[in-house]
Amino acid sequence: MGNFMARVLPEKKFTVPVTKWSFSFNPGPFNLKEHVLITIFANCGASGVYALSIVTIVKAFYRRQLHPFAAWLLAQTTQMLGYGWAGVFRQVLVDSPYMWWPENMIAVSLFRALHEKDVRPKGGLSRLQFFLVVFVTSFAYYIIPAYFFPSISAVSVLCLIWKDSIFPQQLGSGLHGMGIGSFSLDWSAVVSFIGNPISTPAFAIVNVLVGFFLVMYVMTPLTYYNNVYSAKKFPIFSPHTFDQNGQTYNISRVLNSESFDLNMAGYEGYSKLYLSVLFAFTYGLGFASLAATITHVGLYHGKTIWSLWSKAKRNLHGKQDVHTRIMKKNYETVPNWWFYAILVLVFCLSLYAIEGFNKQLQLPWWGLVMACGMALFFTLPVGIIQATTNQQIGLNIITEMVIGYVYPGRPLANVAFKTYGYISMTQALSFISDFKLGHYMKIPPKSMFLVQLVGTLVASSVYFSTAWWLLTTVEHICDKTKLPLGSPWTCPGDEVFYNASIIWGVIGPMRMFTSKGVYGNLNWWFLAGGLAPIPAYLLGRKYPDKKWIRLINVPLILGATMSMPPARAVNYIMWGIVGIYFNMYLYRVHKKWWARNAYVLAAALNAGIAFLAVLLYFTLQSYDVAGPDWWGLDNDDHCPLASCPTAPGVVVEGCPVF
Repeated sequence: MGNFMARVLPEKKFTVPVTKWSFSFNPGPFNLKEHVLITIFANCGASGVYALSIVTIVKAFYRRQLHPFAAWLLAQTTQMLGYGWAGVFRQVLVDSPYMWWPENMIAVSLFRALHEKDVRPKGGLSRLQFFLVVFVTSFAYYIIPAYFFPSISAVSVLCLIWKDSIFPQQLGSGLHGMGIGSFSLDWSAVVSFIGNPISTPAFAIVNVLVGFFLVMYVMTPLTYYNNVYSAKKFPIFSPHTFDQNGQTYNISRVLNSESFDLNMAGYEGYSKLYLSVLFAFTYGLGFASLAATITHVGLYHGKTIWSLWSKAKRNLHGKQDVHTRIMKKNYETVPNWWFYAILVLVFCLSLYAIEGFNKQLQLPWWGLVMACGMALFFTLPVGIIQATTNQQIGLNIITEMVIGYVYPGRPLANVAFKTYGYISMTQALSFISDFKLGHYMKIPPKSMFLVQLVGTLVASSVYFSTAWWLLTTVEHICDKTKLPLGSPWTCPGDEVFYNASIIWGVIGPMRMFTSKGVYGNLNWWFLAGGLAPIPAYLLGRKYPDKKWIRLINVPLILGATMSMPPARAVNYIMWGIVGIYFNMYLYRVHKKWWARNAYVLAAALNAGIAFLAVLLYFTLQSYDVAGPDWWGLDNDDHCPLASCPTAPGVVVEGCPVF
């Protein structure tokens, strides 16, 4: 697109009246630096705006009002807050050659591959031609799973054979069960939840698949069919919350309608909160993987990280690497006061968002200070780990747990604290990572700063405007029971976010993960996770010639299924198949082809489905024009009995009673 515009746009210069400023729509050939800046601008919105899940659950799930300006401030401040203290740590995490951010190597390689002069091989295609062919193919094909035949996004063979039996459907459902024999013919099902398998190292894919296999095919059937946690009263896999009778948890019975906090009398007269066994494991494994990450990094990288941190501190005013010398020589650095000004301004706006508007967000001022303190404290150590090992410790469960104990019974306070504490750190590290990419590509730091700042403001505003418009115009949005067949407005990710707000906010960890609740023994997973990396580490020390032992990554194994829900078994199965094929088979057998085309293929496939998704929305879906009404229009795997309970006496609509 950049090369096309450079060819067709006029080169004429336009002068701004009453000034000396002039500009041209075509200042010259499209170059690498422009491409990097455009990509970073677009990436500011690529991961979405996490805070909009708060807006969605308030309006679509809790059915309450939220001031639009408060919601807009929430979206902007949670995205921007981390940028302030990113500037505090940029000298260590960007300028230091010891903080090299491995993930950026993929982007650097891709940019160079697209911009270096590429000789077309005889009988083959150049990289750009290959990209265009794959892009057009992906664009044309995606209309089938996205519009005409959504059912091919998850095909469950066992369900098509045994249409009236619960057990085979539990085994075979790729969306509601264990996914044995299920598959997908939709690329978006491969990359939507777990990331792109083509850009994931083979050892990481194997570790994740081992973790998935252990959870899905060992732990889940053992606990479910032995009725641990009364598991048979509920679906084998569901993101919903349930009461003691196997019915969907009636949140209105335990929530004060006016104060919007926990009604203790209602809770004690109703039921404890229950989860499907796999959803419960998600939290237990979250505890274990967080503890395992700390132990793993300490064992495998502790000395290295301490050494790198010490060298980085000494290096700040000492010897510089070639990238830093070139940057310092040719470009002005971003003044520190730019970052501090953003920090002060955004913090004040955050205070206004939570304390104003009749305190709709429930979080007190000291909660914001505590969330910022947690994010600020973890930004440097987590940044060092990510910059050297490509592993980031997530703070979502810890932030939910902390505020759940300190300020229980308030769902919006819980999710607001989580978002300010978790996402502001994530945004800070994203900002720093992009700055390091600009460092490698020799982009002027002030240009990087402005592109990221404007990109975040624009992306947050566009996301918010679109979300608010959909929430106020789409009838029955996020309500699967009332939406028409094939509707794209089912909100699977927001449903998980909503249930997390019930678990950690309304009911709270004190009534979930202690003796007062059902899942108190999951706290032992902290200890188990902390100890789990030790055997693999000791084996690696004892048998140093066995290189495969060093590739065992216990945090990856324990955290493999942390995306479930909203990810499902079919997503993991297809992700693993594609990853093994590309990064084990093709990488070894056709390494030259893999090196030349693999990342380009991944980018083209993603671009094709993204462009068609936007086109479909603006041309058809926004006008409620659905595909043809037939069996394949249902965005499901046709395994209705997979979600049925199997305990005696539990009555659920559409399910047999045992």
